[in-house]
Amino acid sequence: MKTSILIAGFTLTAIAAAVSAQAPTFKRTVLQQADLSTPGKEAVTAVAEFQPNAVAGRHTHPGEEIGYVIEGTVLVEIDGKPAQTVTAGKAFLIPSGAVHNATNKGTGVAKILATYIVEKGKPVATPAATK
Repeated sequence: MKTSILIAGFTLTAIAAAVSAQAPTFKRTVLQQADLSTPGKEAVTAVAEFQPNAVAGRHTHPGEEIGYVIEGTVLVEIDGKPAQTVTAGKAFLIPSGAVHNATNKGTGVAKILATYIVEKGKPVATPAATK
């Protein structure tokens, strides 16, 4: 009986570890996407969620990103510029085509509300080479 309980306990622990290892550490949820009055441009509004220490990964956008930190502390790194720590209630701007990354530097989930003014028909984000 004790052996069965121990085996069941180890099995549940292994399953929980596997599920948490598969949980996404960064997630972008698109809230709206609409054409703009400027031909060939669209606005995409999204919420990005980062688990503690999660990174978005180096990437670019085919237009500007205007971000606002809803919750947490995020380190924003844009190639060629000093890194900036952005806390809840603060905004930031990523220029079109700039290679950048964001990292959750807090102990809880970080959330960013982002609006992208981008070229219509292109992916909102494209991975960039690692340094």
